[in-house]
Amino acid sequence: MDDARIVVLITVPSAELGQKIARELVEKRLAACVNILPPMRSIYTWEGRIMEEDEVLLLCKTRMELFEDRLIPAVRALHPYQVPEILALPVQAGLKEYIDWIGDVCA
Repeated sequence: MDDARIVVLITVPSAELGQKIARELVEKRLAACVNILPPMRSIYTWEGRIMEEDEVLLLCKTRMELFEDRLIPAVRALHPYQVPEILALPVQAGLKEYIDWIGDVCA
C-alpha cells in the first residue's frame, strides 16, 4: 500500500551529519519527524573485514510512497557511505491522530 506509514532507519557517522540529513528530510516534507539517537557502537562486516564504528541512528517517520523515489535519493546525496543503511519498517498500528499527522505533513 503506497499510503502506508513507515519508520526509516538510517545510520550516519556523526550527530552533525544526522542533524543535516534530518533537517533536509523534514524541510523537504519527506519525513514528518526524525529522531536522532545518541552514539552507538556498530559492529559489521564490510569488504571481508569486521568493522567497529561509532554511529548515530536516525528514526524517520514518513509515508511509503516517498521512500524509494524521493527519500533515498535525498539521503544518498548527503551520506558519505558507499552503501548506507536505509531500511523501511512498516507501521502496523498507532495513535490515529499521529498516523494522520504523518500523512498530512509529508509531501
